[in-house]
Amino acid sequence: MPMTQTNIDIVRVNYQDQVELKELIGLLNAYAMDPMGGAEALSSEVQQRLLTELPAQSNMFSLLVRVDGIGVGFCNCLWGFSTFAAQPLVNIHDLAVVAEYRGLGLSQALLQAVVDIAKQGGAVKVTLEVLGNNDVAQQAYRRFGFVPYELSDGAGRAEFWQYYLGTSCSGS
Repeated sequence: MPMTQTNIDIVRVNYQDQVELKELIGLLNAYAMDPMGGAEALSSEVQQRLLTELPAQSNMFSLLVRVDGIGVGFCNCLWGFSTFAAQPLVNIHDLAVVAEYRGLGLSQALLQAVVDIAKQGGAVKVTLEVLGNNDVAQQAYRRFGFVPYELSDGAGRAEFWQYYLGTSCSGS
């Protein structure tokens, strides 16, 4: 972990800027190699597709957190729509901070930036998924104010399930 931090900056990624896009993909790849990200690097094919596919997305945004100009964390978010509230929502699809920079409050800063963007966009809520054994992330999310989702008492907690349509995707 760095001895001193002088400048923490959170920027919204401009998907048209190849430098920012490559920085995001590099951090996403580092997260993919982490045990909580699947412990497997993104294929070069996926990384190449991200360079062309992310700029085409209109329903998402990404944030980078930099410490002294170095990218050390990111958050990828998707805009959705709550039919129960008839308002937009934001889903945090990926959020990660490089291991050496954990414990500096960077995830809390990223979460606050997401909430600020969600509020500006008229969203009713921010959602996310977290692995059941990722205690560190769960603690960070609870500290911020996230709670497991339950529609009503006794209905049980919501679970995030998936059904792959092909074999080209693993992890998130």
